[in-house]
Amino acid sequence: MPNSEAKYAAFTPRRILLVKLRHHGDMVLTTPVINRLHQHYPDAEIDVLLYKETRPILSEHPALSVIHVIDRTWKKQGIRYQLKQELLLLKAVRARHYDLVINLADQWRSSLLSMLTGAKVRLGFDYKKRRSLLWRAGHTHLVTTENHSKLHTVEQNMSILSALGLSVEDAQTSMHYSESDKAFCQQLLKKNKVDGGYIVIQPTSRWIFKCWDDEKFASVIDGLGDTGMTVVMTAGPDKKELEMVRKIQDLTHNPQVISVAGQLSLTQLAAMIDGAKLFIGVDSAPMHMAAALNTPCVALFGPTKMQHWRPWGNNNTTIWAGDYAPLPTPDSIDTKTKQRYLHAIPVSDVLDAARSYLHG
Repeated sequence: MPNSEAKYAAFTPRRILLVKLRHHGDMVLTTPVINRLHQHYPDAEIDVLLYKETRPILSEHPALSVIHVIDRTWKKQGIRYQLKQELLLLKAVRARHYDLVINLADQWRSSLLSMLTGAKVRLGFDYKKRRSLLWRAGHTHLVTTENHSKLHTVEQNMSILSALGLSVEDAQTSMHYSESDKAFCQQLLKKNKVDGGYIVIQPTSRWIFKCWDDEKFASVIDGLGDTGMTVVMTAGPDKKELEMVRKIQDLTHNPQVISVAGQLSLTQLAAMIDGAKLFIGVDSAPMHMAAALNTPCVALFGPTKMQHWRPWGNNNTTIWAGDYAPLPTPDSIDTKTKQRYLHAIPVSDVLDAARSYLHG
């Protein structure tokens, strides 16, 4: 974006609020913005506002001061309770006296909250679906989204920094965890008699349509048997995810496979992935975590907007089902479907990609 867009290049904020209300993977992809802000304004305090369930993704980030949360279960407790919590949140946000708000969210409430912070500079995106007085009033400057369809989500997020005159190049994601997370993983591996190199495979996603065949994942695990490395299977605590991992494990013949599915917090999972020689998974938050940790990553994709969601960085390989068979368009997918659209991806190509990292 030309320098004429750098409206606030001379502005030096002391306290910054970053707003993003989305899923776990999205939060990993906001870290380049946090990292660049910290790099450019090393003395500024940087806070974030996010959904409560995604807090662990940023909980250990060393550049953050305060994490404000919106709990989506508030509304289940009744309107009076929700209103009380919203007012407490607003009070906490206003008490921080921000002079810069960067709103990466597209929800109406983020615009209202941005306005109510009273910050001198409030940046947001000029979303076509949000062109109204309320959205404009929430921000002092709106950054164009005209070319967002061609950009990765990291690049979309970074583009907002052009208004501050900051470089949007060389963006890097990051994922942080504590020493206790690392110690927990080491103990878990020891308990499971894993004492050498290991490979993490997370075959699950909260959406079944993003998943590959259980039999094919089992074949990959069998194919990795000659590496001498243990395969560590991970998944979230959801019953369907645990069942999928159990089924894959039952189908394998490789004796060097263990499951820690449902046993790790998100930051413990980060520590586990960071210690791995390789990560194999589908389009999911752990895949973005692996890319952020620079763990070699083989990512399997189906009918997702790959341009926006592929793993960020150079230490990964993306295998797209659309290269092997026709796929429906991403916007046409019923996210509740039980159909697995990755079926056409062959086991041999996944094994070849995996081996290129293990023997490269």
